[in-house]
Amino acid sequence: MVRQETTQVIVVGAGFAGITAARELSKRGVDVVVLEARDRVGGRVWTQKHNGYWVDVGGQWTGPGQDHIRALGDEMGVKSFPTWPDGEHLQYSEGLGLRRHAGAAPDDDAETMGKLVQAIMAFDQLAQDVPLQAPWETPDAQRLDGMTVQTWIDENIDSERAREGMRTAIEAVFAAEPHEVSLLHGLFYAKSGNGFFNLISTEGGAQADRFDGGAGTVAELAAKGLGDAIWLSCPVRTITQDNGSITVSGDDFAVTGKICVVTVPPTLAGRIDYDPAMPPLRDQLTSRSPMGGVIKIHAIYDTPWWRDEGLSGRVVSDVGPIKVIFDNSPPEGTPGMLMGFIEGGDARRYAGVDEGERRKVALDCFVRYFGDRAAKPVDYIEGNWPAEQWSRGGYGAVFPAGTWVTCGQALREPVGRIHWAGTETAEAFVGYIDGAVRSGERVVNEVLEVLE
Repeated sequence: MVRQETTQVIVVGAGFAGITAARELSKRGVDVVVLEARDRVGGRVWTQKHNGYWVDVGGQWTGPGQDHIRALGDEMGVKSFPTWPDGEHLQYSEGLGLRRHAGAAPDDDAETMGKLVQAIMAFDQLAQDVPLQAPWETPDAQRLDGMTVQTWIDENIDSERAREGMRTAIEAVFAAEPHEVSLLHGLFYAKSGNGFFNLISTEGGAQADRFDGGAGTVAELAAKGLGDAIWLSCPVRTITQDNGSITVSGDDFAVTGKICVVTVPPTLAGRIDYDPAMPPLRDQLTSRSPMGGVIKIHAIYDTPWWRDEGLSGRVVSDVGPIKVIFDNSPPEGTPGMLMGFIEGGDARRYAGVDEGERRKVALDCFVRYFGDRAAKPVDYIEGNWPAEQWSRGGYGAVFPAGTWVTCGQALREPVGRIHWAGTETAEAFVGYIDGAVRSGERVVNEVLEVLE
């Protein structure tokens, strides 16, 4: 039996963009139905409960300037707390091994750090010329979009160790290799996040704070107000529009309305069957915007014992597959959690292997940095996002060389009765939860203009 419904606006996806759009439309008296392929809300944000504690398997961070997700958290009564700040950090470098340091880098790396800082300052300065609403109109856009971030690194950093530091930073931000990212896209992304320095910073930066109880709690509470307007386990297969209406359908449902808002990442939006077909430019865009690759791994311990050893739990390494680690313990401090990322090419390499093999490789990395005590966690939890059917990666879409200039203008441009949202379509904090919320708010204004 096919479940059928008629409404005013159909929202595809119950991540933060879809929930925000649906809530704001509902507040204005617009009838909505939200169709979500998963059996949960939150999208790329997913808080799991395990043995009395919670773990953010997906997106988790907020920071200064991310006012829209912070406001939503406040509205839902979910408090935030700082990412653990105390103790010395660890840096692991091939040939130099493991070193502790209290500042931005070990003292004997001052020259390398200086060159890296200069490079990031130059990168951020170049990013200032990118108009966030239309990156393809950037001065010299053709040249900037015709080269990769890796090319820029090779041409602008004369120290191999500084180049390696920049490559690691790029992987951490984009979950992609520098040679996979258009320079114009890298500049756009940096400016949207208040600068590349901000994107790689913890205190005072984009990774400053977390939500107590998990970021997914914010999504779940926000979705409660929509009640049965959210249909879970309803993957959209087809969107058909004519002059008078639009119908969104799946295997056992069909919803007809006046407007459809699609909030899923471009590559997933491109897998929906449209009638009539998408314009060539939009189809080219969705074909050219793959997701980054990231596997997020938590090793759970009874206590955060590394703090007793004077360590913050933060690691940066130029040897993988886990190159970045944080202390991800809850605010009360127990259990202790070390969280690391496998990103970019390494994520593609390990996403399809047996989980037991991934666990061994991950714990070997934790042991490399923290010693034998890290080898025996009481629990091991991972988010293998390239294997997630309804995400296919994270943190967001990656634009390879040539994408912005040739078809970027199709990213936010409505197609008939179809409008687009999602963190990729934001102009601020693209790839972050805040960007998703902002995109949902933006698309509401578009929809209301059409409905008037």
